[in-house]
Amino acid sequence: MSGPFDRGLSAADAGPGRFPDDPVDPRAGDEERVVETALRPHSLADFIGQPKVARQLDLVLEGAKRRGRPPDHVLLSGPPGLGKTSLALIIGSELGTAVKITSGPAIERSGDLAAMLSNLGPGDVLFIDEIHRIARPAEELLYMAMEDFRVDVVVGKGPGATAIPLEIHPFTLVGATTRAGLLTGPLRDRFGFVGQMEFYEVADLQRVLARSADLLGVELSPEGSLEIAGRSRGTPRIANRLLRRVRDYAEVRADGRVTLEVARAALALYDVDDLGLDRLDRSVLDALVTKFGGGPVGVATLAVAVGEEPHTVEEVCEPFLVRAGLLARTPRGRVATEAAFRHLGHPVPRGGVSLGGGAADPPSDGASSQTLFDA
Repeated sequence: MSGPFDRGLSAADAGPGRFPDDPVDPRAGDEERVVETALRPHSLADFIGQPKVARQLDLVLEGAKRRGRPPDHVLLSGPPGLGKTSLALIIGSELGTAVKITSGPAIERSGDLAAMLSNLGPGDVLFIDEIHRIARPAEELLYMAMEDFRVDVVVGKGPGATAIPLEIHPFTLVGATTRAGLLTGPLRDRFGFVGQMEFYEVADLQRVLARSADLLGVELSPEGSLEIAGRSRGTPRIANRLLRRVRDYAEVRADGRVTLEVARAALALYDVDDLGLDRLDRSVLDALVTKFGGGPVGVATLAVAVGEEPHTVEEVCEPFLVRAGLLARTPRGRVATEAAFRHLGHPVPRGGVSLGGGAADPPSDGASSQTLFDA
């Protein structure tokens, strides 16, 4: 039987996504977490990137250590793969306390959470990944635990039920979420520090790759590092995954050294182009450009065209395509930008692309501009 601090959340449980071995999926599978453990930094001094969050968190932790009390509860928000779990483990390392790890979906009942809290030692860190998915009864129990370090255990049922207060050791809750908007107001307000994780710059990703290459024993040239970093979608987890894939290629089909040529050949083999788009991303863009003239088109129609579920296109592909400036969401549907036409090697429509709907030129026959593909 699983223990109370088992994560209980695999990549398949985290929602829609690509195939399990997709090199640009920002989520981590169970096996990959084992590899990531060896690459994680153990102190804020070793943590690369997120300079604003790191500086603020350093002040919070240093102040708490000088007062001899646990720091305020910490909420880390941002897309997957940016280092939220690493920062949670670093908090425990900096404080010299244990870190207990679980996930929101694994906490189904308030009793599960009460068992976890009662097992915490003084000053321990409780890390709850995907905290926005915690069950509502457990969330309500968490309010009192965060504020008063006390939980009420209900014994019995019906009119004879009795609430027994249970004191718990002072602790620090570190919550991580990829969907901060789904957190309830009362839970969000109980966090004393909120850190918003941002996507990494290429220079920071190169530093991540250099550190990982040293730990993995990979000879990585600066040009090869730049090529991998530029295709990593601003995400360290993807950068480390691509590094391991390129390492395999270098060891099997080259001399083991990751150069620019080796990196390009390996990433081409894994269908990761120069912008970090994979097969599914390009399929969505190609369908939008070639089959629907650049849009606008509804997400359901677009998903049928590429043979995927609508929520996969909407939640997995679109965020990066929008951030890369290749796709726009409009009230009438999805529209490909001029950059998308150029990236795919297609001519830009005469007059350019209008985000209000298709080409900028008005219909010459006076017909309505309403597209057949709105949804």
